[in-house]
Amino acid sequence: MDFAGAYAPAHLTFLLQGFLVTLEVAFISIIFSFIFGIIIGVIRYTKIPGISQIFAVMVETIRNLPLLLIIFFTYFALPEVGLKLDKFYAAIVALVVFESAMLSEIVRSGLNSIDKGQIEAARSSGLTYVQTLWYIILPQALRRMVPPIVSQFISLLKDTSLAIVISLPELMNHAQIINGQNVNYVIPIFILVALMYFAVNYSLSLVSRKLEYRQR
Repeated sequence: MDFAGAYAPAHLTFLLQGFLVTLEVAFISIIFSFIFGIIIGVIRYTKIPGISQIFAVMVETIRNLPLLLIIFFTYFALPEVGLKLDKFYAAIVALVVFESAMLSEIVRSGLNSIDKGQIEAARSSGLTYVQTLWYIILPQALRRMVPPIVSQFISLLKDTSLAIVISLPELMNHAQIINGQNVNYVIPIFILVALMYFAVNYSLSLVSRKLEYRQR
């Protein structure tokens, strides 16, 4: 194992460049999947005839597919129907599609956890169903959903490593390039990569625990 050679300044800079791509993909995916997850979760909770059933089928289908397959589909299959995405956006689209389905179930479960008596009380006080959902149900549900949502975000960050299969220049891709230069770099580089993932994910888990503690 050549730690000195593996941790050369040029290699560290190269890894950081890949890590920035990882964080960028994760950040954009988190924002859009959170928005779509809430929208889909609310639609399924409200049980709009026809629409809720369509979204239910979509969510259950996506949740039971491997993320790797969705990444392959967005990068290799979509160009066959005239929609070509570069590696960066293909990874984001795949992650958003997959994580939105996961988050929508968290949102739906959170909404279902609110006592139905609160809905009846809000409606009897003159609030419309939409006002009840927006001002009474959703704020309480979101507070309960914070820990599982943060856990899903942690999973999303780790899932960005799967984009190595389409050669996205993220952290794992750059690590593999460095490892290809010298077999003695493999263990030192993977140790450093593990620490980088751990630092971010553990920080997010601490935030989740703190928010959960505050709720209690």
